[in-house]
Amino acid sequence: MSRHDNRTSLPRVGGGESVVDLHTHTLRSDGVLQPIELVGAAAAAGIRTLAITDHDSLAAYRELVADDAVPAGLELLPGVEINALSRGIPLVDGELHVLGFGMDPANEAFETALVTQRAARRLRFERTVKRLRDIGLAIDEQISHIDLTRDDALGRPTIGRALIAAGHAESVEDAFQRLIGWGGPAYVQREGMGPRAAIEAIRDAGGVPVLAHFSEAPTQMPLLRELQQLGLAGLEVYYISFRPETVMLVRDVAARLGLLATGGSDYHGDTATYAEAHAALHVPPEVAETLRNRIDDAADLPR
Repeated sequence: MSRHDNRTSLPRVGGGESVVDLHTHTLRSDGVLQPIELVGAAAAAGIRTLAITDHDSLAAYRELVADDAVPAGLELLPGVEINALSRGIPLVDGELHVLGFGMDPANEAFETALVTQRAARRLRFERTVKRLRDIGLAIDEQISHIDLTRDDALGRPTIGRALIAAGHAESVEDAFQRLIGWGGPAYVQREGMGPRAAIEAIRDAGGVPVLAHFSEAPTQMPLLRELQQLGLAGLEVYYISFRPETVMLVRDVAARLGLLATGGSDYHGDTATYAEAHAALHVPPEVAETLRNRIDDAADLPR
């Protein structure tokens, strides 16, 4: 973790009251901002505890800490999001998204697992681009700026933005619904680890695994109990897109199962500035302290 509370804080902008955001993305996966831009925008909006949860990558966290670039007054937690394949579980898109918090960035086994995940992402990215080309929706020119020599975690939102630039889609959501999402003509099945492997990898690296934006929680109690037995520690309760009634239902499930409640904006940057997204974010401040305590407990577990 990186804390710089002894420096002068940035002036606050934006209309939100949350000081905690535990779900964000940068250009190191499928967001639109550089890591330094994201932490600057978050700090300016009033965030005091932030996790960058790029898909299958801790690169943004390492980069910011190495450059001593975490803004004043902002605590940056190591974070990651792993899209785990839910084989045999009837879920939309066949995935469970597992967030991890507090992993040791120097853990070699965890980084090896993430490298494998990123390689699978790159293969899927390339196959999707080819499939689009085959159906007459080429985006080669629109993705020519991507530096493929970097080991970034390539994702479908990047393809969605290229489809918009090429005039083949009106929004990333439109691109997913009509073309590259589940059942679309350019959909390519993901390859990679399943929920057990994702949870175990996070725990073995000293982290806390949390199931992201799982609105199905109230109807999937047996699944959650199974995942809890595997080491799942929390549910993302205060997700920015959840309706208030969904927040209450998921919060009740977390309480009944004794799972940690987290929350975040899932900020990518396609439709709003960070300040605009932050205005709609409602994560209770005590969420950060509870997570810190759980991270400290996880670090003390024998591995």
